[in-house]
Amino acid sequence: MRTQNSNKYFEQAKKVMVAGVNSPVRSFNGVGGDPLVMKYGRRQKLFDYDNNAYTDYCLSWGALIFGHAHRNVVLAAKKAVEKGTSFGTTTREEIGIAEHIVKQVPSIERIRFVNSGTEATMSAIRLARGFTQRDILVKFDGCYHGHFDDLLTKAGSGVANLKESSSLGIPQSHMQNTISLPYNNTKILEQTLTKHKDKIACVIIEPVAGNMGVIPATTEFLKTLRELTKKYNIVLIFDEIMTGFRTHPGCVQSEVNIIPDMTCLGKIIGGGFPIGAYGGRKDIMQHLAPEGGVYQAGTFSGNPVVMKAGLAALRLLNKDFYKSLNKKCAEFTEAINSYFQKNNMGVHMAHYKSMMSIRFRKESVLNYDDALAAAGGERYGQLFWHLLKAGIYWPPADLESFFVSGMHTQKDLDDLLGHLKGFFKNGEN
Repeated sequence: MRTQNSNKYFEQAKKVMVAGVNSPVRSFNGVGGDPLVMKYGRRQKLFDYDNNAYTDYCLSWGALIFGHAHRNVVLAAKKAVEKGTSFGTTTREEIGIAEHIVKQVPSIERIRFVNSGTEATMSAIRLARGFTQRDILVKFDGCYHGHFDDLLTKAGSGVANLKESSSLGIPQSHMQNTISLPYNNTKILEQTLTKHKDKIACVIIEPVAGNMGVIPATTEFLKTLRELTKKYNIVLIFDEIMTGFRTHPGCVQSEVNIIPDMTCLGKIIGGGFPIGAYGGRKDIMQHLAPEGGVYQAGTFSGNPVVMKAGLAALRLLNKDFYKSLNKKCAEFTEAINSYFQKNNMGVHMAHYKSMMSIRFRKESVLNYDDALAAAGGERYGQLFWHLLKAGIYWPPADLESFFVSGMHTQKDLDDLLGHLKGFFKNGEN
């Protein structure tokens, strides 16, 4: 691989940006070496400044379900830009995408757009606290909901009388009303919600976790969570920022038929532009200013360029698209896992349709402790560079998910399958 230009630009970046990046996981700390500096993307490919081409399975961390620079999205954004980039007023572009989402997502009767996933979860939690007049937030170990202070708790097992943050700069007071529980542990969930039922404002969860690799919540766990939150008048928030519109027009909640009180969205709904959104039951959402007393605002929220591009992407999604994409991914994961099993290898591919992650053990992964036990460490780094040299770009971090887009071809997946087989067969692990 020739990466002289990437190396040159990265050295330049380090002189003006912290560690040369604007988000930590981009730094390649998890895999070693220096990051590539990308020049452009087309369909399923990324191209760096040395003109190396890579089949991209990171896809801007899941946002690009139609790959890079899809014609419809680009044309929509261009048309919007020509009319102006920001007005600070309501626009028809906002109304159009809001109507689309409200129609598709069962839990959302009213919606509020923001500019990032972190903004969405932060605002949803504030609203839930204002609505219930309670303080405690319950989350789950290994689920990442953005860099909001109250959510950056260290993962741990047990009932987590946890008051320690996972980042410097967060006062202890922010942790005292956060409880982090083990994912997929129904017993501890029941104990905790029953014990603190009069103090818990909300529970936030990824119905399919994607930030400790791919871990779907079990049906029993989600049903129990929904029953208990209804029983105790606790607001249930699904974080579908990663899963929203990835596998189904109505998101994961429609697939599992478990409807939360509120939903957070992002990534795919922006068509590749920065976006976040949160919505839910009308009686909860009407507590937002200016109708209610919970304040949240943003200069660029509902930006017309983003709204137009996002709606262009969402309009391309239909049942036939998902059927084709999900079938292709199911066949790929079946093939690679069959290979691992036949050769008695201590590895498997976890997946939820077009979301996937490699696990360096045979056993299933149900929670964060399992995910840590199945982490590859240096082996993942070796795999990452093995694939990169073959022109395949995976997320440069062990516990991140990778994604397949509608632009990936069968040949792309066959190539990935071959290079994965080659890595493990040749003992590079």
